[in-house]
Amino acid sequence: MLRYRNLIDALDEAPANRPFITAWIDEDEREMVTFAEFRRRARLQAGVLRRNGVATNDRVVVLMPQSIAAVTTFVGAMMLGAVPTFLAYPNFKVEPAKYRSGLAGVTANLGAKIVVIDEEFPGEMLDYVSLGDETQLLRARDERDLGTEVEPFGLEIHAESLAFIQHSAGTTGLQKGVALSHAAVLRQIEHLARALKIDGSADRIYSWLPLYHDMGLIACFLLPMVCHVSIVMQSPLDWVMHPKSMLQITSEYKCTLAWLPNFAFQFVPRRTPPERWTEYDLSSLRAVINCSEPVRASSMDEFQEAFAAAGLKAGVLRSSYAMAENVFAVTQSNIDRQSGPVRIWAEGQQFRGAHQIVPAEEGSPDAVVFTSSGEVLPNHEIRIVSDSGVLLADGCVGEILVKSDCLFTGYYNRPDLTSQAIVDGWYRTGDLGFCMDGELYVVGRKKDLLIIGGENIYPQDIEEIVAGHPAIHDGRAIAMGIYNPDLGTEDVVVVAEVEREELLGRGAEVEAQVRSRIVAGMGVAVRTILLKPPKWIVKSTAGKPARAATREKLLKEHPELNRESQEKTAL
Repeated sequence: MLRYRNLIDALDEAPANRPFITAWIDEDEREMVTFAEFRRRARLQAGVLRRNGVATNDRVVVLMPQSIAAVTTFVGAMMLGAVPTFLAYPNFKVEPAKYRSGLAGVTANLGAKIVVIDEEFPGEMLDYVSLGDETQLLRARDERDLGTEVEPFGLEIHAESLAFIQHSAGTTGLQKGVALSHAAVLRQIEHLARALKIDGSADRIYSWLPLYHDMGLIACFLLPMVCHVSIVMQSPLDWVMHPKSMLQITSEYKCTLAWLPNFAFQFVPRRTPPERWTEYDLSSLRAVINCSEPVRASSMDEFQEAFAAAGLKAGVLRSSYAMAENVFAVTQSNIDRQSGPVRIWAEGQQFRGAHQIVPAEEGSPDAVVFTSSGEVLPNHEIRIVSDSGVLLADGCVGEILVKSDCLFTGYYNRPDLTSQAIVDGWYRTGDLGFCMDGELYVVGRKKDLLIIGGENIYPQDIEEIVAGHPAIHDGRAIAMGIYNPDLGTEDVVVVAEVEREELLGRGAEVEAQVRSRIVAGMGVAVRTILLKPPKWIVKSTAGKPARAATREKLLKEHPELNRESQEKTAL
């Protein structure tokens, strides 16, 4: 039995004077709203939307920078029974052509009643907002100009009605809209809040995560809204430019919880001068959760070792496996386990060659370490299956299937994709992993797997080694397989961004060092390593390297790499 009928009821129950959102703009500027003030502003935004024709079940696109105004617009739409969605706001880190393609494709699929943009939205992008006959563009107004009169709505919002649409990360118009009901979202939040022992009166969440992805929207906005937790929020772009601001904000506001993608556990310490590590106080943190990517032990160790002197307690770093299709989390590492997520060591050759986990001694030659993403949440089930759909035993690597009481019912307006993704009530995640002693371990994406000479190679393993070279930009390496018709198997090709363009002058030296590291670390010979200047790799809206788009760009610039295609053309 759910505690609330819908998300708006949960917001209405929040203590009026408790701080809700603190928008951290910079060291000298921040804005805070209590739950009462947030409710008032959301109702004002709902009034604006209703006067512009928005009604129950209408889709509302919010295309605004991360701000209090953006989230009050989003919640205001839900107050009307409408179905809002956040889309990524353009910035200099996203490739314009890919962003335009994505914007046009997604907005066309939604068929929204209104697209809300801010005053600063780039005029050259407006042509790519797909506005049908029924869609209008609405410029958001400063909430201080909306007056003080709050309109009564008197709507009955049913638990099973659509609450909002989340979109998967990506760079093209093929992004999939995940339609979620109020009940599914509330069940997910209830499960996660219990697993993390959320206390609305004591916890405070720090977040730079974008609201157009599940980790930012669910964990760092809707969970605190429903559980009445205070949050401190900053813009993703500001964080990328000044990653040490996370440490500053956490210290100043005594934050207790945060969610981060795996790369951030390396990015923050590497972008914060070591002499400044001890300036911060991270002793208030009780859980920093590694989520959205395969969990890397080396990344978490780097963060822990860097900030132990800043008061970061052992065991605070946690892990989770999450996806938009399940609202958010499927698993969560045990919050009471003193040493953090479970780790196991396995024989590398058995893992890559036979897809089997055979225990090995820690640190032994060719051994690989895996960090658990945790145990399944209540009312969740996981299966590991082979390519043919056969259920696999513990320690066997296969595709992860998920079933739960939070699972989505389908992709919005895409029955074709829904029928491929959900089979007999099980969601096919496309992720590879294995179970061991009740814990889930995620090893990578099925579509990214490289098969080299009959051995399964996970590109993330190669990329981690490449990114460990000081000349390579953190998280800016992509390994891919390109078929070699002479050998009848794939060759490994790596593209990586250097830290500074002048390092390209040392390209041969860096390439030789990186190649040696890969051979020493994995016993894999790389056919080609291509070093590129900063910002060359195509990024997704989440700021992560986009594999397919980068591969396409690379083959356009280096057609000689694709010998199979050349030979077919010659024939």
